[in-house]
Amino acid sequence: MQNKKYKIILGSASPRRRELLEYTALKFEVVTADIEEVSRYELPEDIVKDLAIQKAAAVYNKLESDDIFVIGADTIVVKDNTLLGKPKTMSAARQMLMSLSHSSHDVLTGVSFVAKEFCYSFAVTTKVYFDEIDLDILEDYIDSKDSLDKAGAYGIQGQAMSFVSRVDGSYSNVVGLPISDVIKHLELCFKEKKWRDLFE
Repeated sequence: MQNKKYKIILGSASPRRRELLEYTALKFEVVTADIEEVSRYELPEDIVKDLAIQKAAAVYNKLESDDIFVIGADTIVVKDNTLLGKPKTMSAARQMLMSLSHSSHDVLTGVSFVAKEFCYSFAVTTKVYFDEIDLDILEDYIDSKDSLDKAGAYGIQGQAMSFVSRVDGSYSNVVGLPISDVIKHLELCFKEKKWRDLFE
C-alpha cells in the first residue's frame, strides 16, 4: 500500500466492536454496512472472512473515497459443524443455549481490511467451554432479550458470562473483534514499525 494518510472506518453497527477498537488508541469513524449477510462458502472460516469482506467493501463503496481504510468483521458460533447465528425468537435462543450447555463450541471472527485496490482478510477461532447452564439464570437471561442480537444466542461480556467455564484463545474474539490480531495484521499489511503514522 502507498505511504499516505488513511482515515479508519469501522464498518459495523456493533457497539461491542466499537468499544474494542477504541482500546487500540486508533482514531476511527463508524459507518454501517447494511447488507444481507449471505455467503456462498461452506467452511466456517471461509464464511466469516467472506462476510467480513462483503461488509467492508459495502462501506468502502458507499463512501467512495480514496483515503479511507475500512475494517469489517463478522462473528459466528459453530457447534458440531453447525453454524449458530442470531436467534429470531426467545424460544430459538433457549434451544440454542441449551445445545451449548455443558459442552464446548468454537467462535470464529473474520476481519477484513479494504482500501483502494487493497483487500486483506483473516479469521480467528476461540474455543469456549460452557458449564451446565442453571435453568433459573437461563430464563432470566432469555427474558432480558440480550441473546436475540448475538450469534450463538449469547454475549460473553454480559450475564451469559456465568455460563462460561473456560476460554481457549482470544477473549475479545468472542466479544466480536480479536484486537491483538487486528494490531498484528495491521503491522503485517504495512510492513513498517511506525504504521500508526499512516492513519489520521
